[in-house]
Amino acid sequence: MCHTCVFKPPKHTRRDTNKTSDYYFLLVPYKVRLFFWCRFIMTKGRLRNLIQWFTRFSHPIGKKDIFQMPKNSKTVKREIDDDEVTESVKDLLSNEDTGEDSFKKSSLTVGDVSQKKERDAEEGSEEEEEEEEERPAWSSKLQYILAQVGFSVGLGNVWRFPYLCQKNGGGAYLIPYLILLVVIGIPLFFLELAVGQRIRRGSIGVWNYISPRFGGIGFASCLVCFFVALYYNVIIGWSLFYFSQSFQQPLPWHECPLVKNQTNTYVEPECEKSSATTFYWYRVALDISDSISEGGGLNWKMTLCLLFAWTLVCLAMIKGIQSSGKVMYFSSLFPYVVLICFLVRAFLLKGSVDGIAHMFTPKLEIMLETKVWREAATQVFFALGLGFGGVIAFSSYNKRDNNCHFDAVLVSFINFFTSVLATLVVFAVLGFKANIMNAKCVEMNTKKIDDLLGKEINPSLIPHHINFSHVSPEDYQQMTTIIRGVMENDYPRLGLANCDIKEELNKAVQGTGLAFIAFTEAMTHFPASPFWSVMFFLMLVNLGLGSMFGTIQGILTPIVDTFKVRKEYLTVGCCVLAFGIGLIFVQRSGNYFVAMFDDYSATLPLLIVVLLENIAVAWIYGTEKFFEDLKDMLGFTPYRFYYYMWKFVTPILLIGLLVTSIIQLGLSPPSYSAWNQQMAQEQSLSYPPWGLAVCISLVVLAMLPVPVVFILRCLNIIDENAGGLSTVSYKKGRIIKETTCRTREDEEGDDASLLQAKTPSEAPSPMPSNYRKQSSPPSSADITLNGNCGTGYVMPNITDIPDMPESDL
Repeated sequence: MCHTCVFKPPKHTRRDTNKTSDYYFLLVPYKVRLFFWCRFIMTKGRLRNLIQWFTRFSHPIGKKDIFQMPKNSKTVKREIDDDEVTESVKDLLSNEDTGEDSFKKSSLTVGDVSQKKERDAEEGSEEEEEEEEERPAWSSKLQYILAQVGFSVGLGNVWRFPYLCQKNGGGAYLIPYLILLVVIGIPLFFLELAVGQRIRRGSIGVWNYISPRFGGIGFASCLVCFFVALYYNVIIGWSLFYFSQSFQQPLPWHECPLVKNQTNTYVEPECEKSSATTFYWYRVALDISDSISEGGGLNWKMTLCLLFAWTLVCLAMIKGIQSSGKVMYFSSLFPYVVLICFLVRAFLLKGSVDGIAHMFTPKLEIMLETKVWREAATQVFFALGLGFGGVIAFSSYNKRDNNCHFDAVLVSFINFFTSVLATLVVFAVLGFKANIMNAKCVEMNTKKIDDLLGKEINPSLIPHHINFSHVSPEDYQQMTTIIRGVMENDYPRLGLANCDIKEELNKAVQGTGLAFIAFTEAMTHFPASPFWSVMFFLMLVNLGLGSMFGTIQGILTPIVDTFKVRKEYLTVGCCVLAFGIGLIFVQRSGNYFVAMFDDYSATLPLLIVVLLENIAVAWIYGTEKFFEDLKDMLGFTPYRFYYYMWKFVTPILLIGLLVTSIIQLGLSPPSYSAWNQQMAQEQSLSYPPWGLAVCISLVVLAMLPVPVVFILRCLNIIDENAGGLSTVSYKKGRIIKETTCRTREDEEGDDASLLQAKTPSEAPSPMPSNYRKQSSPPSSADITLNGNCGTGYVMPNITDIPDMPESDL
């Protein structure tokens, strides 16, 4: 009897005339028969033959059936002369579990890729249900879109984008920003969405599977997310403090406080030299020290706010996307309600049109400066949250056939229009504030002119139609123009200000200075100012929380997927650890540490991370293979535009952006803006030696996992499962845990073959076509399945088994 007869259907069609089929059922157990039936039908696609096969041999013969056979049955007494057949069957069953459900859980990827669509249709809803059980999923597409929008739309859209627009040519800045959004932002955002959805893992698992030698990218992303989360939640704490202080009429930062002593009452000198909102921010809220070297102890008010902020994050994230997804409905939509309300209210205020006109007045000559394009590229890069791992983590909970290309374009343009909407609101409010400040300037300088009349200024120089009881900005400009023309040499001695609204609008303010000083001061002049203050700071809290959810998800998802820890315990532990470290940000010098982490913990590391991500997919894994994966996942081939972007354009632009950022850091020594209490103004100070060491350590520590993992892989010191790292194989989007490792040859030749969901028929089989008894321990190549280690049967290539004519069935 030949070796292959065990695995081939009997040649005779009548069961009562030939006992070969009886031997087939005696020698091959039920589970192995079921496996080869499935393999046969999926490979050949012959449904009619399967029905005939099942009709003839559907009755499984077990031990009980053998004893019920006639005693003189030659089938029972017949001995098998070929020992290799028996041994091959035993080898097949060596790794088989005894339970009835074990066979259903084993991973057997069989069949031909040409029949993939037919198999998908046959397996249908059962696999989808199993996928849902194996990994959490978004309850709806809207919830997922809101999560991505909440993560990408953050505080930077409100206080960074308007500043760049104001600084770099107004409306002209939108042109380079939109160009770079299409060239850099959308392709890289689409890339991260696609790899997360295809592999259905966090950043560590994704990049470890695409290229094990680049597996450090995922760990670097987690570290950067942790660094950013440390200080980002402090900003949410600041917003919570201002939110809690907004329920007062008048607002506590409405005017400067009065100081009383035994003899008289006077205005606080520090406040008088600056402004009420500036004094409240630096002295009341932060109680800031004069330098980063002066710690000054903890600010207990901000400590409590930070504790409350981390409590909110922990409660929202403790159940994963099941809990955070529901919070997204409010945290992602509420900021848009507030922005629209602010825009409508600002348009009704005097001077808002001046701010809008200033925004949309283009300065085209500035577009020729490379600095504008560099800052636009940096803003595009950080606005979408690229490299943090949050985008990959959120998309990993999607269904495999979700149209992530549509999601990438939709979220990117929602982010862009949100930035434009926030800029409109900021410029409208700043226009209103500029008119108020300009009116105060006119009033104060008009009094100076009135005092100087008849002394240093000839009264005949004043136009007759001007009434000093009410001088408009236009009248003031006319007076100063005449006085300057007549008293050209003596005019500076008079000390008269220009009081030009354009100069007020050109005062560029960003970051905390815009949110907690400039915008706050403008709201004090609003009717019903406490209401608008409550709305504004509640909007900042929601914008911050939406970004925090994505940032924390970029930490939790990779660790849970890789080390299989309980998400609840990990979430609580991560939040407690972050709160403990975050106490350095709520001491009196904490604002300086926030600026340090913001400048050095994320900028360079994220640029390097995204550059390596692009290289790993486009050049190591291969753009063509990635396009095949996208076609299989999406059902259509993406535009060829993305091929050239991933392959050539975005890597070159990212390298250029990285080089210019390094040059900029080299030309400008590390420094920070410190508040001088005596002068009541900010001044630039250099970091002390230990501060420089911290800045360098933040960059080095964030990028350290990339070279470490690369060296360990190259030296073969660690394999894919070292350190508790579990590997996964992917079959039609399903994650199946594997127990052994891949061979080094496969790592070098095809680091991510399972990313394409290859089947044994697509890849060369590591085993010979016929099974044989092994007399020596198997090598690592012999125990692998399709170049990867896994649980399941090692099968011969089905193409090596000769086809049978249909008549044999």
